[in-house]
Amino acid sequence: MATQMQLARQGVITEAMKIVAEQEHVTAEFIREGVANGTIAIPCNINHKNIIPRGVGTGLTVKVNANIGTSSSYPDPEPELAKLQAAIDAGADSVMDLSTGNNISASRQAIIAASTVMVGTVPMYQVTVETIKKRGAVVEMTKEDIFDVIRQQAADGADFMTIHCGINKNVLKALIDEGREMDVVSRGGSFITGWMLHNDAENPLYEYYDEILDICAEYDVTISLGDGLRPGCIADATDRAQIQELLNLGELTQRAWDKGVQVMVEGPGHVPYNQIAANMQLQKRLCHGAPFYVLGPLVTDVAPGYDHITSAIGGTLAAVSGANFLCYVTPAEHLGLPDLNDVREGVIATRIAAHAADLANGNKQAWEWDLKMARARKVLDWPAQLDLAIDPVKAKEYRCRKNKSDDEACSMCGDYCAVKIVGQYLEEHMRKN
Repeated sequence: MATQMQLARQGVITEAMKIVAEQEHVTAEFIREGVANGTIAIPCNINHKNIIPRGVGTGLTVKVNANIGTSSSYPDPEPELAKLQAAIDAGADSVMDLSTGNNISASRQAIIAASTVMVGTVPMYQVTVETIKKRGAVVEMTKEDIFDVIRQQAADGADFMTIHCGINKNVLKALIDEGREMDVVSRGGSFITGWMLHNDAENPLYEYYDEILDICAEYDVTISLGDGLRPGCIADATDRAQIQELLNLGELTQRAWDKGVQVMVEGPGHVPYNQIAANMQLQKRLCHGAPFYVLGPLVTDVAPGYDHITSAIGGTLAAVSGANFLCYVTPAEHLGLPDLNDVREGVIATRIAAHAADLANGNKQAWEWDLKMARARKVLDWPAQLDLAIDPVKAKEYRCRKNKSDDEACSMCGDYCAVKIVGQYLEEHMRKN
């Protein structure tokens, strides 16, 4: 069966392309052309039966991902299904199942079966957990262990998979020679780095990359090229190791496209505000315009409990500068596993960042949304304002708690509402003239 990219190159407009075109208010031919040349990806595994396809890439609205999944401390998958629904209700375009608890396969299968949005995975998490159970240490994993999990997750319906293929011996040399404050903070990156150092061997994900692509092509899995050496603190941003890995990701992007496999490229991480635009532009150049998927970027290290805000600040600039897909960060980042409220707060904060970028990028739908809100505010149409809010639940709760039911203005201005006063005098002026 052909992939979306292979079909697009044959001139075929698939049903998924038509759905994305309708969502984005663009032509189906625009989507087909973007998928064909790699600047748009539609992560849509042939075995994910109830997905509503979404597009990620140039010329489209900025998309938002929510991370969910069990941990060794919280292995029960049921709360993660509730988080899945909370993320979808809050407007997430995708979720990633990052489970590391018991029954990883069962958790993933349940999430994919319940999800109408894209589902991503990180196969190295399951490989690591299973290898430790079987052999006692991640450094004992084999190529077969890795490929068995990748194939299983693809067959289960994972729409995109984060694979840390870009770390090779040259990248590790750059990491060791330059030194870092925080070394490696990516879990998948740390597993691969530890294995390579212990075994003094090349990264099997890099060495056998073509075989991974064959699996992705079979199920039309989009490969999300993971940034295993993303900076985990501001001091490590844009160093040699990060850039050397990015150079590898550019090469791997082209090799995936040669096989008709769709690609997204992942990016940092913790980056000071003044370096974000350059990071995005460098990625786009080195990776040939492939969709860019960023975590944050977080613009400071000192805001635990508020990292959904530090992430949103960086996310807007990233998306204005070329990023196409923002992975949420919740208030629980760096502190613990997010709960339902953290998931909701993270999605909304990241959606605000994405929408702000859509406005700056001139997206017509985004501008129409804001214009509707402005017009509703002008006439003090509270039902319309609340319905138009990016988070209607919180907006309605504030409106009810802070005002009397019959208040025309809000309690902040009360009788001195600027909109109401000027509206009255403008109306009087129009009557006289």
